[in-house]
Amino acid sequence: MPTLREVQAAFAQGLRSRNAAPVLPFLLDDTAIAAADRLGIYRNTYVGTLIAALRITYPAVDRLVGEKFFDGAATQFVAAHVPEAANLNYYGGEFADFLAGFEPAAPLPYLPEVARLEWAVACAANAPDAAPLGPAALTGLADEDQVRVRFRPHPSTRLVQLAYDADRIRQAVIDRSEDKLSGFSPDPARFWLIAHRHGLDVVMRRLSEIEARTTEALLAGRPLGDVLTLLAEHLATGRFAGFDLAG
Repeated sequence: MPTLREVQAAFAQGLRSRNAAPVLPFLLDDTAIAAADRLGIYRNTYVGTLIAALRITYPAVDRLVGEKFFDGAATQFVAAHVPEAANLNYYGGEFADFLAGFEPAAPLPYLPEVARLEWAVACAANAPDAAPLGPAALTGLADEDQVRVRFRPHPSTRLVQLAYDADRIRQAVIDRSEDKLSGFSPDPARFWLIAHRHGLDVVMRRLSEIEARTTEALLAGRPLGDVLTLLAEHLATGRFAGFDLAG
């Protein structure tokens, strides 16, 4: 007598592949629909549900390539990637890497970059909520404690490095602005972008290299004093020749 776990494992294998043999012995065959056909209905529902979840997470990718192309790519992705959580908002994080190696997408080098951005946006949108830290939060700290501050990132904050103007392409597609894409030549140069949830919206901004590296250190929990120590080292070793005041 098979255990429940064995039955569940066989059924899962039957859903993920077109090989119904492992699960057929566990299926009743006394209905008007054959057991293999009934399993096929479950399989189609399983695949269709995951493709729909990917389409929600990657709307710009979907619009860039069209429904038929997206469904074909997503079907292959689903066959190789099993959901690890019941919440499908967190399914599909590997889709950008999959597209980067998906031969039919090779003529579209910007496609994986747009997907990478859309995953960051989805993570920011679905992250747990937390009260933001305001500028006044540090005013009560003693001077000797301020350099020891380690910031805790908001759960929605994502720092990503992209290329091919992925942010501009995505925005034009989301806005359905054909004028912005007409004659547009994506720049392959890499750039940094930070995304986070502000209220109900996800906001994004490009960062310079120095902004990104500093932000990366702070998001990683490096003490504020490390940044100040680096500045002190620069000054002590004569790496600057003067200063002026920003406007």
